[in-house]
Amino acid sequence: MASDQNETILDGVQVKKAVLALQAYLKSTSTSESLLLNESQHISLLFTLWRIPKKEQTIRIPLPHGIRTDTAEVCLFTRDEPNMTPDQTERFYKKLLTVKGVKRITEVIPFKVLKTEYKPFEAKRRLLGNFDLFLADSRIYRLLPSHIGKHFYTSKKVPLSVNLQSQQLAQGLERLIQGSTLCVSKKGCCCMARVAHSGMTTDEVVENIMAAVSTIASNLPLKGKSIKIIHLKSQSSVALPIYTSDLGHLALLQEADPQTGSAKKTKDKRKAKKKQKQALKSSPPAGEAQASDEEVPQLVPIASPSKKAKLETPGTEGLEKAPKPAGVKGGKKGQSPRKPSSPASSKPGTPRTKAPGGGAPGEGLKQKTPKMGRGTPGKIKSAKLAKSAKKAPKTPTQKRIKKVPQSC
Repeated sequence: MASDQNETILDGVQVKKAVLALQAYLKSTSTSESLLLNESQHISLLFTLWRIPKKEQTIRIPLPHGIRTDTAEVCLFTRDEPNMTPDQTERFYKKLLTVKGVKRITEVIPFKVLKTEYKPFEAKRRLLGNFDLFLADSRIYRLLPSHIGKHFYTSKKVPLSVNLQSQQLAQGLERLIQGSTLCVSKKGCCCMARVAHSGMTTDEVVENIMAAVSTIASNLPLKGKSIKIIHLKSQSSVALPIYTSDLGHLALLQEADPQTGSAKKTKDKRKAKKKQKQALKSSPPAGEAQASDEEVPQLVPIASPSKKAKLETPGTEGLEKAPKPAGVKGGKKGQSPRKPSSPASSKPGTPRTKAPGGGAPGEGLKQKTPKMGRGTPGKIKSAKLAKSAKKAPKTPTQKRIKKVPQSC
């Protein structure tokens, strides 16, 4: 069954060409220091999916050829045994591993020691750099994120859960140590899995790639049809494409996803409702249409243009009778009061006339505010100038001049 999946997903000849090209590039870029230290670069597979996954997933990949050497450091976090000190707990689990035949675990750290000794930030960073792989007891796995820190997640060294009570403990730990994992996140459509290293032969790398792709394709939805492109790359090389999906797989994903079909139906319904509302707003109701047809237009008389208001001068027309004070009798019926002369026309020598009723001049009359019209501002200004000229004091030279009598 696995061979059928491999034939449909990957082409072995194309994969071998990509591996040979990648190994040739790594040999050309290797330095003398890396050869002396026997350092090897990781070879990884980069998966690009058609869509962003809706849930996170961790796929464990068993590989035919181990990607870690015998000198790789592996750390195991265990739970605290009741009625035991941390040292006794550590000795208990080391004895259990030797009995089960596990030899790849280099250090055992109880949970209490992790909380106390590795609480500072520097201690966590030192722990992260000392080991290549971290394993954790499944009974305390949910408690680890708050104690190990975010650097375990950013460096992709998250501990893998292990069931220490299983009967086949040695085989399960060996598969985890020699195998790899793929973390499918819902934050993007790309994910990467380590499948080999530069110190392996070409056939070993090809076999690991074929096994990894078949395992990942079987765990993804639609048996690998959700994969768009697969690239092969190292830590410092360019990504080489080894698989490209068909566009027909995208149509299959859309048909298989029930939410996409329902979402389209809801969108179509919303659009139809909007169109109906717009049609109802644009066309008036039937009752209003009949009423508008039955209505007869009424004739409206044309308004005659209003005449311009006549200009009123501040004279006798701008004066009207003031209310009579109590106890004062007025004149005869129909008798009009005398018109007082305007201050501008009166001469300095003429005496002022008394107002009817025996009051002061101008007491019985109330002056209107002049209406604005043509010519009124100029007359008001001339009256003001005449008043100011009367009030202005005479100069000494004018006082000395005597009036000469005219001869008969």
